[in-house]
Amino acid sequence: MLYREAGQFKTSYAADQAVFPIRQDRFLIAAALLIAYVAVPLLGNEYWLLTIMIPFLVFALAALGLNLLTGYAGQVSLGTGGFMAVGAFATYKLATGFPGLNIVAVFLIAGVITALVGLLFGFPSLRIKGFYLAVATLASQFFLIWMFNKFPWFTNYSSSGVISAPQRAVLGHFYVTGAEANPVDKYLFVLSFVAVLAFAAKNLVRGRIGRSWMAIRDMDIAAEIIGIHPLKTKLLAFAVSSFYCGIAGAMWAFIYTGGVEPLAFDIDRSFQILFMIIIGGLGSILGSFLGAGFIVLLPIFLDNTPRLVGLEIPVNTVTNLQSMIFGALIVFFLIVEPRGLARLWQIGKEKLRLWPFPY
Repeated sequence: MLYREAGQFKTSYAADQAVFPIRQDRFLIAAALLIAYVAVPLLGNEYWLLTIMIPFLVFALAALGLNLLTGYAGQVSLGTGGFMAVGAFATYKLATGFPGLNIVAVFLIAGVITALVGLLFGFPSLRIKGFYLAVATLASQFFLIWMFNKFPWFTNYSSSGVISAPQRAVLGHFYVTGAEANPVDKYLFVLSFVAVLAFAAKNLVRGRIGRSWMAIRDMDIAAEIIGIHPLKTKLLAFAVSSFYCGIAGAMWAFIYTGGVEPLAFDIDRSFQILFMIIIGGLGSILGSFLGAGFIVLLPIFLDNTPRLVGLEIPVNTVTNLQSMIFGALIVFFLIVEPRGLARLWQIGKEKLRLWPFPY
């Protein structure tokens, strides 16, 4: 009753292959965008925008990039933090070297630079896979962080090794980086970037490229037999994934924190993004957002729950508890529902199609 497709007739191939062919999905997306663009800026205070919404969107973009590579193409990667660092430092060099360049162009060019780096480190995927590929991408993580720490050119020879976001505006009036940036402008800027890139990813995985990725993921030998080129397919997956992660790293450094050092993108960051797609759902655009929301909101919930019930728990205990819960949830989803929260949402929609009849 609530999610029935009966009566929704498709009269053309384009309508049948639409991104959201069901009317209810279109309503849900429109409502979500309306809330995100109107309700959140009007009702959210500075804490909600800067501490919850912006990191959620940045993490969702990074998780989306990793999900394209690992969830859709089946290439395991532990170098997400390193690629985010490439995006952050490339943005810094572009913004300081070309002060007149628009901030949107800076982010996009930094994403392209990160994609080229991803191509370089994607070559081992042509000969190895699985655990060995994870080790190879882990090596790229350590190499990139070492490089940004070792060579002061990337930080413009800053003595502290920390890069700070210069003042930049969109359309000449709305500052999104620097001290004068308004939280609402920063939030809307990040939201627009993430919405466009998420829609692009949704279309990408539905087309020929996405089908090639999934064929390589399911059985690479059979995919090669039917005419899919493993070299182009795998390298394209690394490039697109790195592009998304690079822009996420740039937004983390320039919009969320305003300044960052290379250790902010260490191996813990890579594992954090990996946990997001495991909990949210591998091979799912929606799962990237669900996993990012879960990882961002769970620490806030655990930090505030003891105070609400009148308990005084040391900070280090709460931190250790968070790590234990993260690990337990990963084991839970791997055993009970390997496809994560996105699969649970899909099951809920299937039940609504048959409600009130038994499933």
